[in-house]
Amino acid sequence: MDVEKYFVKADLIPAIIQEKSTGEVLMLAYMNRESMQKTFETGYTWFWSRSRQELWNKGATSGHLQKVVDVFADCDDDTLLITVEQTGAACHTGNHSCFFKKLK
Repeated sequence: MDVEKYFVKADLIPAIIQEKSTGEVLMLAYMNRESMQKTFETGYTWFWSRSRQELWNKGATSGHLQKVVDVFADCDDDTLLITVEQTGAACHTGNHSCFFKKLK
């Protein structure tokens, strides 16, 4: 798949990760060209770590893998919605979702 059209505006694209079975939003991460391509090739999520400046395969060390079910682009081709089958916790804190801090 040619991923270039998703990187016209920037070198990174936000990827919203949603659990397929429940619709729960699990996390937001960023993809570059290589991580997006690896996600399509492997069937598991890959991201670009802005803090470490390296590729990372979600769950590679923890075992909390994200098997890709669907990948959708938004109307502007500048954000992705990826539905997954989540194994274990999606958040590095051990919470199932990164969105567990209710503000209001």
